[in-house]
Amino acid sequence: MTDTTSYVIRSIGSNRGVPRIWLEGRVAATAGFEPHKRFRVLVEREKTRLVLKLDDEGNRKVSQKFKNDKSIPVIDINSAEVLDMFEGLKEVRVWAIKGGICIAPSATEARIKTRLERIRQKIDAGLPLSVGSVSHGGGILSKAIHDGLNLGNVSSKLVFANDIREELLEHASEHNPSWDEQTIMLSAPMQELAFDHQFMACLPQVDLLEGGIPCNGASVAGRAKAGTECAEAHEDVGHLVVAFLAIVARVNPAIVVLENVPPYASSSSMWIIRHQLRDLGYVVHETMMDSRDWNTIESRKRMCMTAVTRGMEFSMDAIERPAPQAVKLGDVMEQIPEDDPRRSEMGYLKAKQERDIADGKGFKMQIVNAESGQVGTIGKGYRPTRGDHCKQGRNKATHHAAARAACQI
Repeated sequence: MTDTTSYVIRSIGSNRGVPRIWLEGRVAATAGFEPHKRFRVLVEREKTRLVLKLDDEGNRKVSQKFKNDKSIPVIDINSAEVLDMFEGLKEVRVWAIKGGICIAPSATEARIKTRLERIRQKIDAGLPLSVGSVSHGGGILSKAIHDGLNLGNVSSKLVFANDIREELLEHASEHNPSWDEQTIMLSAPMQELAFDHQFMACLPQVDLLEGGIPCNGASVAGRAKAGTECAEAHEDVGHLVVAFLAIVARVNPAIVVLENVPPYASSSSMWIIRHQLRDLGYVVHETMMDSRDWNTIESRKRMCMTAVTRGMEFSMDAIERPAPQAVKLGDVMEQIPEDDPRRSEMGYLKAKQERDIADGKGFKMQIVNAESGQVGTIGKGYRPTRGDHCKQGRNKATHHAAARAACQI
């Protein structure tokens, strides 16, 4: 298409119940289709496109209309036989080159067709669905998807995993069963990967893309720490919606799964995601989920989105939750002797709480014991190591409440 002179999107109309594509003005003129010139229509069904080619012996002729006393070329394709390959489509893309005009499904319609055919063929043949992951971390969501598909007798294969932290990918590659020796490790900032056109051109398309755009900018704690008024103002992660959508467009998944903190649902970034996915041919489904509904000890609420290609069936209402079961922290706590050196009075946290209360800030310790039915969300900074359960982590204020309990009880 290097010789393209014009590119437009045209709706497929109807005239007396017959499909119709109407072209006029610059698109036809730049290709040399002047009024009264003859042309022929080539139907290339294997490429799902029409080619209009100037030909003095052609069986069709360019019409004309006048606007402001100026003659304007008009091309009217009104034939069920010629346009039947576009049945079900609302619009097509039209591009002009010297001496010819090409008409094909719009890029969005072509992507929809590609991903639907790909996933149907794999399901019918019993082949594994390909999965891509961004903001992979340790791959908890990837493993959950892998396990969930297996429960439905559908196998899956993690094709690539992206995260800014190489050590997390290394750990996942060794311990996460959703990985295999062919999984591509992409240790790079998402925004660097998304716009590395040379590499992205080599990345395979996938059936499902999952991830969680970093929540630092949208979470209450993250905004308080950064002093920002909106998720997008965060200088490190506020713009990653752009990179995420660029990756979606490139790998063309049939399904997109995204999770984030509840406030992300009302962010400008999420509105951009909803509308852009809609325009890429997806139907977006959303809900809020609480991990406690799955009988976990951790209290974690998340905004969950599943976007499926138009033509696929999906409903959040079909998600099944297990029967409620009472759980206690004591059921999972490690038994640590009172005189164990790993225990601590957590003096730095107590002091921080006093300082924050005095300063009018929101930090407050969570005190739990063996009878507690839930603990707070595990923060990303909690990294306990053998011999030092209470002092590891880049952000001590985000330690898991269970770790605090193990040090205080």
